[in-house]
Amino acid sequence: MENLKNVAPVEDFNWDAYENGETFGGASHEELEKAYDSTLNKVNDREVVDGTVIAMNKREVVVNIGYKSDGIIPLNEFRYNPDLKIGDTVEVYIENQEDKKGQLVLSHRKARATRSWDRVNAALENEEIIKGYIKCRTKGGMIVDVFGIEAFLPGSQIDVKPIRDYDVFVGKTMEFKVVKINQEFKNVVVSHKALIEAELEQQKKEIIGKLEKGQVLEGTVKNITSYGVFIDLGGVDGLIHITDLSWGRVSDPKEVVELDQKLNVVILDFDDEKKRIALGLKQLTPHPWDALNAELKVGDKVKGKVVVMADYGAFIEIAPGVEGLIHVSEMSWSQHLRSAQDFMKVGDEVEAVVLTLDREERKMSLGIKQLKQDPWETIEEKYPVGSKHTAKVRNFTNFGVFVEIEEGVDGLIHISDLSWTKKVKHPSEFTQIGADIEVQVLEIDKENRRLSLGHKQLEENPWDVFETVFTVGSVHEGTIIEMLDKGAVVALPYGVEGFATPKHLVKEDGSQAQMDEKLSFKVIEFNKDAKRIILSHSRIFEDAAKAEERAEKKASNKKATGSKREDAPSIQNQAASTTLGDIDALAALKEQMEAGKK
Repeated sequence: MENLKNVAPVEDFNWDAYENGETFGGASHEELEKAYDSTLNKVNDREVVDGTVIAMNKREVVVNIGYKSDGIIPLNEFRYNPDLKIGDTVEVYIENQEDKKGQLVLSHRKARATRSWDRVNAALENEEIIKGYIKCRTKGGMIVDVFGIEAFLPGSQIDVKPIRDYDVFVGKTMEFKVVKINQEFKNVVVSHKALIEAELEQQKKEIIGKLEKGQVLEGTVKNITSYGVFIDLGGVDGLIHITDLSWGRVSDPKEVVELDQKLNVVILDFDDEKKRIALGLKQLTPHPWDALNAELKVGDKVKGKVVVMADYGAFIEIAPGVEGLIHVSEMSWSQHLRSAQDFMKVGDEVEAVVLTLDREERKMSLGIKQLKQDPWETIEEKYPVGSKHTAKVRNFTNFGVFVEIEEGVDGLIHISDLSWTKKVKHPSEFTQIGADIEVQVLEIDKENRRLSLGHKQLEENPWDVFETVFTVGSVHEGTIIEMLDKGAVVALPYGVEGFATPKHLVKEDGSQAQMDEKLSFKVIEFNKDAKRIILSHSRIFEDAAKAEERAEKKASNKKATGSKREDAPSIQNQAASTTLGDIDALAALKEQMEAGKK
């Protein structure tokens, strides 16, 4: 009780009124109500006012608008603003000043919707940065809640880099800029990229201003194409061309890098405005030629993989970035013009011999034929003159057949050495390309790497036999197989051919022998070396007539000798001394003999 202090009573306190339950002093109840109401905000239903957040939990937000009671709003109406806190001013729509429980009913969503159209238009006009809640995906982009309005966020406007997964943005609250409004359809388009671009443009200017050739920067793989890789250097894009990814050959950039990978690159070049920036990756590692074994020299054997094929040769990678060319001429000892594809293909593992090596020019030529012995070094031993072999027909000319006995060993069979008997006009009549043919080595030309070969020499020369069969004067059956201006070709027995001039083709009745006609022919000339037989059909009956004439003449002479021997010497002498000028006398003599015979 010691702490109690004496307090003086109020002098004008109306104890009577107090006793009667009246505690309003001198003021009436109505006066007090009026005074209380004057301290509160005047509010109307369906009105938008500002309120203050005074409490919040996981489900609800309590808002004071200066009214006699506070309003409660579901928290999900504020999901677009995850930073909402006590003390924040929010706009609310008064749905009802007092429900059945005497509670003030407010809506934040309706307040936003009521004011949203004006605010969105103002945001576009003032280029204001606003917050929005990404509700869901839609075709081509996202739907964003902005001031309670469903705005469209195109996929291309989410970020400066291409978006590969849209779903990660659903449920996020982000800052946006209003970029387009369609007043007629009440459509709103927003962009997040527009906010970043302004910032990036500044960064870009700073980066571009500092760019120098040879500078090494860190970048992120933004896009991969068939011809190279685009790198984001922090708002500035550069291109690593496929040839600058690796010292070795790259068929697909994805073999070397992957999307979103961070890597160091070197600036190789850029244009005056620094809009096109050429970057390099391989330049950050030593050139493989510099790391090539210093002891490697001409004549050494190397192994590698075929990386590129051309008709003229193949490029072999013996180490990443170190290639050598095997020219097609170094693939085989053969002198035939062939394509490199006949010997190898891309991906083949091959062994080769170093033929030339230029470290300064970083060039190397290789050969594979050197792994085999040159067949021409021992040609006399392997293919001596007179030896017989099987060859393959490679090509024709008008004068003969080119053949290959083995790879690198070529020879020519002259057209005259194909057959003893048949007159070959073109080698295609005798054989065909790709066919096998038996040959005999006639001559070796080591300097020009060619053999002179024969085919007919494998058989005995039938003309040795023909010489005894087709003797001059002998008669044989023959068929005319070809008619020429100068005469006819006649097929004789044993597959041999002869020739008869037009005057020797006249038949006994005076007509001319025709094609395919079978007649008897007399050999009037045989030339073994030239393989020539000259024939005559006319001579058969002409010689028979002469023989008959001679026989008659002889018989006439005998008769004349028996009756008048002393006249014989004078007749013989006359006949012996007859010249071409005495042809009439001979005719008269013939008539005389024929008369005597009769």
